[in-house]
Amino acid sequence: MKNITVIGAGTMGNGIAHVFAQSGFAVNLVDVSQESLERGLKTIAGNLERMIAKEKISEADKAATLNNITTFTDIAEAVKNADLVVEAATENLDLKLKIFKQIDEAAPANAILASNTSSISITKIASVTSRPKQVIGMHFMNPVPMMKLVEIIRGYDTTDEVTKAIMEMSEKLGKIPVEVNDYPGFIANRILMPMINEAIYSLYEGVAGVKEIDEVMKLGMAHPMGPLQLADFIGLDVCLSILEVLYEGFKNPKYAPCPLLVNMVTAGKKGVKSGEGFYDYSASKKAEKLAAQFTK
Repeated sequence: MKNITVIGAGTMGNGIAHVFAQSGFAVNLVDVSQESLERGLKTIAGNLERMIAKEKISEADKAATLNNITTFTDIAEAVKNADLVVEAATENLDLKLKIFKQIDEAAPANAILASNTSSISITKIASVTSRPKQVIGMHFMNPVPMMKLVEIIRGYDTTDEVTKAIMEMSEKLGKIPVEVNDYPGFIANRILMPMINEAIYSLYEGVAGVKEIDEVMKLGMAHPMGPLQLADFIGLDVCLSILEVLYEGFKNPKYAPCPLLVNMVTAGKKGVKSGEGFYDYSASKKAEKLAAQFTK
């Protein structure tokens, strides 16, 4: 596989395009918005600059990486010569199904179609294509250039050959792939999201404040980031979406999203991306009062 198409130039998409391009692959980066593509390229260039400052790469490496990326706003054009397509659009089932129908129609018959979904069923995504054996999950972690893990999710029909190819591809990117089966939340989010949800419930029920909850997990459990700060970083809307997938998939009340999380997302407090969440990023101040106003 030499020609890679990445769909979506947002946080995950531009990170995925970055690591493929830096590893020498020809990357077509596609988004419906030209502005999003420009922002994505700017982010990649900035991340490469930081790597130069840390003496991890050279100026020539930066130039080669950027030269490996071509941008498109037309999906069909972007995937027509692809060996691998990696979809990194918003975590929305209807949107992903629409995209996979498009890429299935336009990509070469031998192309592997992968999704960066963090929770949506690969089997469900594969069902709208004519090639379910060639559909797989490649769940990268954020920030993609730094995080080593790639969760490789096998759909019900995904073949051993396709799984092996994607595992090997991930290793070529300098990542560590872990194979999992296709059940709600896979492994990463099936374990992570209930922890975040329980931290939010602890705040909601007045057990402790934002700072205190995060400090306990950082200092007592050796987590590099507390669960509430991590939720802000992931995006509270994304956390809510994943919990809803878990709850719908298992019908188990332990996955039911905390009402505080629902209220905050409804109020537009989505974390870092909106400037406010459990912390106030507009002024880099703690924002426990923000969360407290929604508690019972």
